[in-house]
Amino acid sequence: MAGGKIQKQKNRAAGNHSHQGGIPFHKSKGQHILKNPMLVDTIVQKSGIKPTDVVLEIGPGTGNLTKKLLEASKSVIAVELDPRMVLELQRRFQGTPFSNKLKVIQGDVLKCDLPYFDICVANIPYQISSPLTFKLLSHRPSFRCAVIMFQREFAMRLVAQPGDNLYCRLSVNTQLLARVFHLLKVGRNNFRPPPKVDSSVVRIEPRKPLPPVSFKEWDGLIRLCFNRKNKTLGSIFRQKTVLSLLEKNYKTLQALQLSEKGMSEEAGMAVDEVAVLADTSEDPSMEIDGERDDDEMEGGGCG
Repeated sequence: MAGGKIQKQKNRAAGNHSHQGGIPFHKSKGQHILKNPMLVDTIVQKSGIKPTDVVLEIGPGTGNLTKKLLEASKSVIAVELDPRMVLELQRRFQGTPFSNKLKVIQGDVLKCDLPYFDICVANIPYQISSPLTFKLLSHRPSFRCAVIMFQREFAMRLVAQPGDNLYCRLSVNTQLLARVFHLLKVGRNNFRPPPKVDSSVVRIEPRKPLPPVSFKEWDGLIRLCFNRKNKTLGSIFRQKTVLSLLEKNYKTLQALQLSEKGMSEEAGMAVDEVAVLADTSEDPSMEIDGERDDDEMEGGGCG
Protein backbone atom coordinates (compact mmCIF):
# COMPACT_ATOMS: atom_id res chain seq x y z
CA MET A 1 0.00 0.00 0.00
CA ALA A 2 2.76 2.41 0.95
CA GLY A 3 4.60 1.71 -2.28
CA GLY A 4 1.46 2.45 -4.26
CA LYS A 5 1.02 5.81 -2.53
CA ILE A 6 4.61 6.81 -3.21
CA GLN A 7 4.26 5.88 -6.87
CA LYS A 8 1.07 7.95 -7.14
CA GLN A 9 2.78 10.97 -5.57
CA LYS A 10 5.74 10.61 -7.95
CA ASN A 11 3.44 10.42 -10.94
CA ARG A 12 1.55 13.51 -9.77
CA ALA A 13 4.80 15.44 -9.29
CA ALA A 14 6.03 14.38 -12.72
CA GLY A 15 2.74 15.53 -14.24
CA ASN A 16 3.27 19.05 -12.88
CA HIS A 17 6.67 19.47 -14.56
CA SER A 18 8.09 19.06 -18.04
CA HIS A 19 11.55 19.77 -19.41
CA GLN A 20 13.05 21.46 -22.44
CA GLY A 21 16.80 21.86 -22.59
CA GLY A 22 17.06 21.02 -18.89
CA ILE A 23 14.52 23.66 -17.79
CA PRO A 24 11.54 22.28 -15.82
CA PHE A 25 8.21 23.88 -16.73
CA HIS A 26 5.61 24.39 -14.02
CA LYS A 27 2.03 23.72 -15.13
CA SER A 28 0.74 25.34 -11.94
CA LYS A 29 2.33 28.61 -13.10
CA GLY A 30 0.84 28.32 -16.57
CA GLN A 31 4.12 27.45 -18.32
CA HIS A 32 3.14 25.77 -21.59
CA ILE A 33 5.59 26.41 -24.44
CA LEU A 34 4.41 26.74 -28.05
CA LYS A 35 6.18 23.96 -29.95
CA ASN A 36 4.48 24.14 -33.37
CA PRO A 37 6.54 26.45 -35.66
CA MET A 38 3.70 26.73 -38.19
CA LEU A 39 1.38 27.98 -35.46
CA VAL A 40 3.98 30.53 -34.33
CA ASP A 41 4.29 31.79 -37.93
CA THR A 42 0.50 32.06 -38.24
CA ILE A 43 0.19 34.09 -35.03
CA VAL A 44 2.88 36.54 -36.17
CA GLN A 45 1.32 36.84 -39.63
CA LYS A 46 -2.16 37.55 -38.21
CA SER A 47 -0.69 40.20 -35.90
CA GLY A 48 0.04 42.46 -38.86
CA ILE A 49 3.39 43.61 -37.44
CA LYS A 50 5.17 46.42 -39.31
CA PRO A 51 8.99 46.80 -39.46
CA THR A 52 8.61 50.02 -37.44
CA ASP A 53 6.56 48.46 -34.62
CA VAL A 54 7.56 48.03 -30.99
CA VAL A 55 6.07 44.71 -29.84
CA LEU A 56 5.17 43.77 -26.27
CA GLU A 57 5.40 40.05 -25.49
CA ILE A 58 4.12 38.68 -22.19
CA GLY A 59 5.45 35.35 -20.94
CA PRO A 60 8.11 34.74 -23.64
CA GLY A 61 9.28 31.50 -22.06
CA THR A 62 12.22 30.06 -24.02
CA GLY A 63 11.74 32.47 -26.93
CA ASN A 64 10.12 30.44 -29.73
CA LEU A 65 7.61 33.20 -30.45
CA THR A 66 10.08 35.93 -29.47
CA LYS A 67 12.43 35.01 -32.34
CA LYS A 68 9.72 35.44 -34.96
CA LEU A 69 8.59 38.72 -33.40
CA LEU A 70 12.16 40.05 -33.52
CA GLU A 71 12.40 39.14 -37.20
CA ALA A 72 9.21 41.05 -38.03
CA SER A 73 9.48 44.18 -35.84
CA LYS A 74 11.69 47.09 -34.89
CA SER A 75 12.09 45.80 -31.32
CA VAL A 76 10.52 43.50 -28.72
CA ILE A 77 9.86 44.19 -25.04
CA ALA A 78 9.46 40.84 -23.26
CA VAL A 79 7.97 40.72 -19.74
CA GLU A 80 8.81 37.50 -17.87
CA LEU A 81 8.25 36.62 -14.21
CA ASP A 82 10.42 33.48 -14.01
CA PRO A 83 14.14 34.35 -13.60
CA ARG A 84 15.11 31.00 -15.15
CA MET A 85 13.25 31.89 -18.33
CA VAL A 86 14.79 35.36 -18.35
CA LEU A 87 18.27 33.81 -18.26
CA GLU A 88 17.37 31.32 -21.00
CA LEU A 89 15.99 34.12 -23.18
CA GLN A 90 19.13 36.22 -22.75
CA ARG A 91 21.37 33.25 -23.55
CA ARG A 92 19.39 32.39 -26.66
CA PHE A 93 19.80 35.80 -28.28
CA GLN A 94 23.19 36.84 -26.88
CA GLY A 95 25.66 37.50 -29.69
CA THR A 96 22.96 37.42 -32.39
CA PRO A 97 21.76 40.31 -34.57
CA PHE A 98 18.63 40.39 -32.39
CA SER A 99 20.39 41.12 -29.09
CA ASN A 100 20.08 44.91 -29.48
CA LYS A 101 16.41 44.65 -30.48
CA LEU A 102 15.31 42.73 -27.38
CA LYS A 103 14.57 44.27 -23.98
CA VAL A 104 13.67 41.86 -21.18
CA ILE A 105 11.74 43.04 -18.12
CA GLN A 106 11.73 40.60 -15.21
CA GLY A 107 8.59 41.04 -13.14
CA ASP A 108 4.86 40.54 -12.77
CA VAL A 109 3.12 42.07 -15.78
CA LEU A 110 0.08 42.90 -13.63
CA LYS A 111 2.21 44.98 -11.25
CA CYS A 112 4.84 46.62 -13.45
CA ASP A 113 4.45 49.80 -15.49
CA LEU A 114 4.36 48.96 -19.17
CA PRO A 115 6.35 51.13 -21.60
CA TYR A 116 5.10 52.33 -24.97
CA PHE A 117 4.30 49.61 -27.52
CA ASP A 118 2.41 49.37 -30.82
CA ILE A 119 1.27 45.74 -30.68
CA CYS A 120 1.02 43.09 -27.98
CA VAL A 121 1.52 39.44 -28.99
CA ALA A 122 1.46 36.87 -26.21
CA ASN A 123 0.88 33.30 -25.09
CA ILE A 124 -0.05 34.06 -21.50
CA PRO A 125 -0.67 32.10 -18.29
CA TYR A 126 -4.44 31.68 -18.50
CA GLN A 127 -5.06 32.49 -14.84
CA ILE A 128 -4.24 36.16 -15.51
CA SER A 129 -6.48 36.47 -18.60
CA SER A 130 -9.11 38.84 -17.21
CA PRO A 131 -6.92 41.28 -15.23
CA LEU A 132 -4.36 41.39 -18.04
CA THR A 133 -7.00 42.15 -20.68
CA PHE A 134 -8.27 45.17 -18.75
CA LYS A 135 -4.76 46.31 -17.80
CA LEU A 136 -3.91 46.42 -21.51
CA LEU A 137 -7.14 48.23 -22.39
CA SER A 138 -6.40 50.88 -19.75
CA HIS A 139 -2.84 51.41 -21.03
CA ARG A 140 -2.03 54.88 -22.39
CA PRO A 141 -1.13 55.78 -25.02
CA SER A 142 -3.39 53.23 -26.62
CA PHE A 143 -1.83 50.48 -28.74
CA ARG A 144 -2.96 49.36 -32.21
CA CYS A 145 -3.93 45.79 -31.39
CA ALA A 146 -3.24 42.79 -29.17
CA VAL A 147 -3.11 39.19 -30.43
CA ILE A 148 -3.30 36.88 -27.43
CA MET A 149 -3.63 33.15 -26.77
CA PHE A 150 -6.45 32.48 -24.29
CA GLN A 151 -8.17 29.40 -22.95
CA ARG A 152 -10.92 28.53 -25.46
CA GLU A 153 -13.86 29.19 -23.13
CA PHE A 154 -12.48 32.57 -22.04
CA ALA A 155 -11.87 33.54 -25.68
CA MET A 156 -15.43 32.64 -26.63
CA ARG A 157 -16.74 34.77 -23.76
CA LEU A 158 -14.74 37.73 -25.08
CA VAL A 159 -16.32 37.51 -28.54
CA ALA A 160 -19.83 36.36 -27.45
CA GLN A 161 -22.80 38.36 -28.74
CA PRO A 162 -26.19 39.07 -27.09
CA GLY A 163 -28.22 35.86 -27.05
CA ASP A 164 -25.18 33.56 -26.90
CA ASN A 165 -24.95 31.21 -23.92
CA LEU A 166 -21.51 32.58 -23.02
CA TYR A 167 -22.52 36.26 -23.26
CA CYS A 168 -21.61 37.76 -19.89
CA ARG A 169 -20.27 40.80 -18.06
CA LEU A 170 -16.80 40.11 -19.51
CA SER A 171 -18.24 40.22 -23.06
CA VAL A 172 -20.03 43.54 -22.48
CA ASN A 173 -17.15 45.30 -20.75
CA THR A 174 -14.51 44.17 -23.23
CA GLN A 175 -16.61 45.10 -26.26
CA LEU A 176 -17.34 48.52 -24.75
CA LEU A 177 -13.62 49.28 -24.87
CA ALA A 178 -12.48 47.30 -27.90
CA ARG A 179 -13.38 45.39 -31.03
CA VAL A 180 -12.70 41.68 -30.51
CA PHE A 181 -12.17 38.99 -33.16
CA HIS A 182 -11.64 35.23 -32.87
CA LEU A 183 -8.71 34.34 -35.15
CA LEU A 184 -8.06 30.61 -34.78
CA LYS A 185 -8.53 27.56 -32.59
CA VAL A 186 -5.45 25.90 -31.09
CA GLY A 187 -5.41 22.29 -29.87
CA ARG A 188 -3.65 21.37 -26.63
CA ASN A 189 -1.06 19.22 -28.42
CA ASN A 190 0.58 22.36 -29.86
CA PHE A 191 2.12 23.00 -26.41
CA ARG A 192 4.81 21.39 -24.30
CA PRO A 193 3.66 20.26 -21.78
CA PRO A 194 0.09 20.11 -23.13
CA PRO A 195 -2.51 21.93 -20.98
CA LYS A 196 -5.78 20.26 -19.98
CA VAL A 197 -7.81 22.60 -22.20
CA ASP A 198 -7.91 23.82 -25.79
CA SER A 199 -7.02 27.40 -26.66
CA SER A 200 -7.91 30.18 -29.08
CA VAL A 201 -6.10 33.21 -30.47
CA VAL A 202 -8.03 36.49 -30.20
CA ARG A 203 -7.35 39.91 -31.72
CA ILE A 204 -8.27 42.93 -29.58
CA GLU A 205 -8.40 46.43 -31.11
CA PRO A 206 -8.98 49.31 -28.64
CA ARG A 207 -11.75 51.67 -29.69
CA LYS A 208 -10.60 55.16 -30.67
CA PRO A 209 -11.96 57.33 -29.24
CA LEU A 210 -13.19 55.51 -26.16
CA PRO A 211 -16.87 55.93 -25.17
CA PRO A 212 -17.30 58.99 -22.87
CA VAL A 213 -18.41 56.97 -19.82
CA SER A 214 -16.97 56.17 -16.41
CA PHE A 215 -15.91 52.53 -16.64
CA LYS A 216 -16.37 52.00 -12.90
CA GLU A 217 -19.97 53.24 -13.05
CA TRP A 218 -20.63 51.27 -16.22
CA ASP A 219 -19.24 48.09 -14.65
CA GLY A 220 -21.45 48.65 -11.60
CA LEU A 221 -24.51 48.81 -13.86
CA ILE A 222 -23.49 45.72 -15.85
CA ARG A 223 -22.79 43.84 -12.62
CA LEU A 224 -26.40 44.48 -11.59
CA CYS A 225 -27.66 43.21 -14.94
CA PHE A 226 -25.71 39.94 -14.79
CA ASN A 227 -25.91 39.39 -11.03
CA ARG A 228 -29.00 37.17 -11.30
CA LYS A 229 -28.95 35.41 -14.63
CA ASN A 230 -32.37 33.79 -14.26
CA LYS A 231 -34.12 37.15 -13.77
CA THR A 232 -35.26 39.62 -16.41
CA LEU A 233 -33.83 43.15 -16.52
CA GLY A 234 -37.29 44.45 -15.64
CA SER A 235 -37.43 42.53 -12.38
CA ILE A 236 -33.83 43.49 -11.53
CA PHE A 237 -34.47 47.21 -12.02
CA ARG A 238 -37.66 47.11 -9.98
CA GLN A 239 -35.72 46.22 -6.83
CA LYS A 240 -35.82 49.01 -4.22
CA THR A 241 -32.04 49.27 -3.90
CA VAL A 242 -31.61 49.55 -7.66
CA LEU A 243 -34.41 52.10 -8.04
CA SER A 244 -32.90 54.20 -5.24
CA LEU A 245 -29.48 54.07 -6.86
CA LEU A 246 -30.84 55.08 -10.27
CA GLU A 247 -32.79 57.97 -8.73
CA LYS A 248 -29.70 59.28 -6.93
CA ASN A 249 -27.57 59.06 -10.06
CA TYR A 250 -30.25 60.78 -12.14
CA LYS A 251 -30.42 63.67 -9.67
CA THR A 252 -26.63 63.92 -9.72
CA LEU A 253 -26.66 64.12 -13.51
CA GLN A 254 -29.31 66.84 -13.48
CA ALA A 255 -27.36 68.88 -10.94
CA LEU A 256 -24.12 68.55 -12.91
CA GLN A 257 -25.83 69.69 -16.09
CA LEU A 258 -27.18 72.77 -14.29
CA SER A 259 -23.72 73.49 -12.92
CA GLU A 260 -22.11 73.28 -16.35
CA LYS A 261 -24.55 75.85 -17.67
CA GLY A 262 -23.58 78.21 -14.86
CA MET A 263 -27.14 78.65 -13.59
CA SER A 264 -26.28 80.05 -10.15
CA GLU A 265 -24.33 79.56 -6.94
CA GLU A 266 -27.38 77.81 -5.49
CA ALA A 267 -27.14 75.30 -8.29
CA GLY A 268 -23.51 74.78 -7.36
CA MET A 269 -24.55 74.11 -3.75
CA ALA A 270 -27.19 71.68 -4.98
CA VAL A 271 -24.48 69.76 -6.79
CA ASP A 272 -22.57 69.34 -3.53
CA GLU A 273 -25.68 68.26 -1.65
CA VAL A 274 -26.78 65.80 -4.30
CA ALA A 275 -23.25 64.45 -4.65
CA VAL A 276 -23.31 63.57 -0.96
CA LEU A 277 -26.71 61.90 -1.36
CA ALA A 278 -25.46 60.00 -4.38
CA ASP A 279 -22.35 58.66 -2.66
CA THR A 280 -22.57 54.90 -3.21
CA SER A 281 -19.48 53.95 -1.24
CA GLU A 282 -21.67 52.32 1.43
CA ASP A 283 -24.11 50.81 -1.06
CA PRO A 284 -23.27 47.12 -1.50
CA SER A 285 -25.07 47.05 -4.83
CA MET A 286 -22.32 49.22 -6.33
CA GLU A 287 -19.26 47.51 -4.93
CA ILE A 288 -16.71 46.73 -7.62
CA ASP A 289 -14.89 43.73 -6.22
CA GLY A 290 -12.08 41.65 -7.62
CA GLU A 291 -14.40 39.14 -9.31
CA ARG A 292 -12.81 37.54 -12.33
CA ASP A 293 -14.59 35.68 -15.08
CA ASP A 294 -11.72 33.21 -15.47
CA ASP A 295 -11.33 32.10 -11.86
CA GLU A 296 -11.89 28.48 -12.82
CA MET A 297 -9.63 28.63 -15.86
CA GLU A 298 -6.71 26.28 -16.41
CA GLY A 299 -3.22 27.79 -16.26
CA GLY A 300 -2.00 28.86 -19.70
CA GLY A 301 1.22 29.23 -21.62
CA CYS A 302 4.50 30.84 -22.43
CA GLY A 303 6.01 31.56 -25.81
